[in-house]
Amino acid sequence: MIVFKNIDILDENFELKQNVSVRVEESFIKEISIEPLEPKEGERVIEGNNRVLIPGFVNAHAHSPMSLMRGYGENMSLQDWLFKRIFPFEDKLSSEAVYYGTLLSMAESFKYGIVSTSDMYYFVDDIVRAALESGAKANISRSITNPSGEPFDSLSSVKEAEEVASKYHMLADGRIRIDHSLHAEYTSNEETATRLAEIAKNAGLNMHVHVSETQREHEECKLRHEGRSPVKYLADCGIFDVRATAAHCIWIDASDFDILREKGVTVATNPVSNLKLASGICDVEGLLGNNINVAIGTDSSASNNNLNMLEEIKTMTILAKVKRSDPTVISPAQALKMASFNGSIAQGREDCGRIKVGNRADLVMIRTDSPNMFPRHNILNNIVFSATDSDIAMTMVDGKIVYENGEFTTIDVEKTAFEVEKNVAKIMSQL
Repeated sequence: MIVFKNIDILDENFELKQNVSVRVEESFIKEISIEPLEPKEGERVIEGNNRVLIPGFVNAHAHSPMSLMRGYGENMSLQDWLFKRIFPFEDKLSSEAVYYGTLLSMAESFKYGIVSTSDMYYFVDDIVRAALESGAKANISRSITNPSGEPFDSLSSVKEAEEVASKYHMLADGRIRIDHSLHAEYTSNEETATRLAEIAKNAGLNMHVHVSETQREHEECKLRHEGRSPVKYLADCGIFDVRATAAHCIWIDASDFDILREKGVTVATNPVSNLKLASGICDVEGLLGNNINVAIGTDSSASNNNLNMLEEIKTMTILAKVKRSDPTVISPAQALKMASFNGSIAQGREDCGRIKVGNRADLVMIRTDSPNMFPRHNILNNIVFSATDSDIAMTMVDGKIVYENGEFTTIDVEKTAFEVEKNVAKIMSQL
């Protein structure tokens, strides 16, 4: 049990409230008061002077094990990066490598205030193990590809996806959830997309998919599918008939906005990765203006090259202004909501992402007394445009502190880094 005293908070409406007390009991926010709360026996008291409490960040699109490939394959086009670097490296992956790569990403996530991640990858058992041990929340999906058009019923990856769903969905009081995932339109055929959509719908599971990340992907889809965009094609296949997250959506058509809105799809924008790979700039303001839920992802550490959500928030906000040639679009409160509550909505975690009594205690405490945070004309402006990871004093998931003042409480980072280096060296020796 923890009581935060005299602390500023970003309330459930994403408005700043000053000198508030917040009580956390077990996994939940139990009490929020403008009056001082007297600590109960055994409660830890955290003084909130020069601190602000905000909802924990949700990484709406990631590939956590790809921390193993950080810095491997720079200054390359997306296609060359994938086929000359990433795919050959991934062919050599082991369960041990994926476990430690994911654990490293969980530690990095906590450092950057990320409490929950939507992960699309392989080796789901090992990702689940790392997420469980770290204390993180995660929506994990087994990415399905079928580029050669094999019969759907012969795909071992689909059987694996169904098995991990039956084993792990809603594990640890719902902290671990399993989604389904079609990698992308261009890495599978129509039968695969349609049949996987049916499986997700029958199981009541979310869907995660890459959409229109590059202009080439977008235009070639139209050539393959009678002029249909990836959004239109995937909608026709039923991919968006369940709660779905569409990552990227940079090159979508005007008609795609209507489909995304009508289907209730969340778009996960990944600004830094998209810039680094020169994929383009997502029209975030256009999406929001069409009442489409927009969340924020980091993509992988191989294409980013970090999981710094503060960097993503700032970059997304600036790019939205540039895209629309309008410096007034995307307020700091909007940006922080996109990085937290909008991501929670995408994951199906409506009791997360806001500081509200009864919600899960997924919280981040930020220092406001660093040199880069003065003067404090507007704390939200400072968080979005001035804060760095060194200003994140604490990260809490389900009421448990997982990172505080530079220390990780659930992960042996030194051992994890050692094992990552060892496994990467082994893989590189085989390439």
